[in-house]
Amino acid sequence: MLYRVEGIVIRSMDYGESNKIVTLLTKTNGKAGVMVRGAKKVKSRHSSLAQPFTYGEYQYFRSQGLGTLNHGEIIESHHDLRMQLDLSAYASYAAELTDRIIHDDEPTGFHFEQLKAFLSALDAGKDPQIVTHLYEMRVLTLAGYAPEMEECVSCGNRVGPFRLSAQGGGILCGRCVNRDSSAHVLSEGAYKLLRLFNKLDMRRLGSIAVKPETKQELKLVMRQLMDIQLGLQLKSRNFLDQLDKLV
Repeated sequence: MLYRVEGIVIRSMDYGESNKIVTLLTKTNGKAGVMVRGAKKVKSRHSSLAQPFTYGEYQYFRSQGLGTLNHGEIIESHHDLRMQLDLSAYASYAAELTDRIIHDDEPTGFHFEQLKAFLSALDAGKDPQIVTHLYEMRVLTLAGYAPEMEECVSCGNRVGPFRLSAQGGGILCGRCVNRDSSAHVLSEGAYKLLRLFNKLDMRRLGSIAVKPETKQELKLVMRQLMDIQLGLQLKSRNFLDQLDKLV
């Protein structure tokens, strides 16, 4: 069967002497594995279509298992994301995260749009850490693990101050903090941003200036949420951590 889809390359691996196998996050057909023959050859007309983070239109044949690329056109190469080490690290993390949480042939229209907006935001020079935390929140939401940020998960109280309980899946008020001794006390700035992230579509993200101490707090609480709610071990996140130590 012939497929024609918009897709983003979220994984690319060598296969044999001259080929690559790419995993596409498509707009209409979920995840798709596609063989790109000759992609490793210098003069291959398909080599750029097999590069990580490439957004394009892909036409491939598939009966069962892997598809085979027949034709493709690049819509946005995201070349700069591959050339700059820090941006490549953030983009790789989002791509690996996406690959791990989405199953083959799972409907992914909205998630496709969120990843596309994430890559565009990185390309546009927006703060990569903030953009990544927003994308993480979208991933949690799409996976059914969005934290409750409007009221205490224990008693329903809407009056702060609050602590974030990653284990409990949301905020705890002052009366209920004894339910989770590891709950993190939220500063006003972090609390407001987390509430915003919980509702904001990636495509609507403007410019957000965040204080360094608030960014550190966001990194801590988002890490707790991702670890406890999803529990994924990602090579790309380990690299991001190593990169942070060099800054």
